Amino acid sequence: MDEQLAIVGHIDKTSADIDAATARARQQIELMGEYRTRLVADVVTGKLDVRETASRLPDEEDDDCLEDAALGNSLGDDDDVSEEPAECSSTESEVTA
Repeated sequence: MDEQLAIVGHIDKTSADIDAATARARQQIELMGEYRTRLVADVVTGKLDVRETASRLPDEEDDDCLEDAALGNSLGDDDDVSEEPAECSSTESEVTA
């Protein structure tokens, strides 16, 4: 019985750090959700002007190209990561401009 109590005590002490980290992560997720809700509300009500930023976003048809380039999906195994596929070459200049 003493050995079992010692094991339970050790497990409780060890899992306390994990429980605390889980609680912090849940709190941060909740705060990020509140921030997102507030941000969307501010954009919808016009309290935050996003027209200039939105004008610099790539078109939807370019999204796949950006995702592929970010993930390296459009490059072969032997290709240098710094090289950009020909069909995406104009996208980077539009995004960084």
